Amino acid sequence: MNLDLLFENISNPALLFFFPGLLAVRVKSDLSIPANSSKFISLYLLFSIGFKGGQELSHSPFSMEIVYALLFGIFMAVIIPIYSFFLLRKRVGASNAGAIAAAYGSVSAVTFVTAVSFLDVEQLSYDGHMVAVMALMEAPSIIIGMTLIAVFGKEKSKFPFPVIIRHAVTNGSVYLILGSLVIGFVASDAQAQGIEPFTTDIFKGFLAVFLLDMGITSGKKLSSFLDNGWFAVVFAILIPLINGCIVAVFSQYLTESAGNRLLFAILAASASYIAVPAAMRLAAPKANPSLYVPMALAITFPFNITIGMPVYLMIIEL
Repeated sequence: MNLDLLFENISNPALLFFFPGLLAVRVKSDLSIPANSSKFISLYLLFSIGFKGGQELSHSPFSMEIVYALLFGIFMAVIIPIYSFFLLRKRVGASNAGAIAAAYGSVSAVTFVTAVSFLDVEQLSYDGHMVAVMALMEAPSIIIGMTLIAVFGKEKSKFPFPVIIRHAVTNGSVYLILGSLVIGFVASDAQAQGIEPFTTDIFKGFLAVFLLDMGITSGKKLSSFLDNGWFAVVFAILIPLINGCIVAVFSQYLTESAGNRLLFAILAASASYIAVPAAMRLAAPKANPSLYVPMALAITFPFNITIGMPVYLMIIEL
């Protein structure tokens, strides 16, 4: 295997900003990104990737590949939480297992955005419908996690399923990226070019600042997470790696596009630390956020953006 791809990704300037953020916590620096600024950057990244995905989709003729891609995304969002739950249940209990399983069946929009930037560096194209695949994977995994907790757990949520489902579908990240996708789809090329400096030219700069903030946030959550033992660390690395590698291989039967295949792999390997925790506060109040949030944010996220993406792409290229 050629390791140049791995070293090239690790030396990506935008990605490198994650590590000063992580180190800032360890050396007790007062470096911080204002909460309002961090939220704005998050919204900008989702808006930009959704809009560009809509533009790509508008230039793509409809085919059964799009249908298969959407169905495959939903399949991943269902099957990954199920087997993850049964791997975890005896060690962490049904509530924690359901929350973790939902997180790993769902997706990280920021990891997806970073993967898109990685594809740009590698000059690999991808299809706009992959943005829709990402958005559709949020709700099914949350519903599966809730169902597993209800069936195997001792506690019952005081919130009815319709409330949780509505929360999953109207979650801000899902809503914005779908809305941006639709707007990008209906906008003409001339209209899209008018806002291109905002949607494209400054994208990598905002991504760098956001990853700096992610490093700070991860560093703050890492210590409490490690108190839960090494099983969670191993799970947070090994399961995403297995998921990503398997999908990197089998996605060849869905599409010939290396860019699409990498995005499928990263969707299978990533874990949600925004939508799922928000939903689990309602569905599983006894689940421990200091366990499942750091697993996704402090372990799986940095693993995927540093080592995972180059490994998945090397498998695809083989």
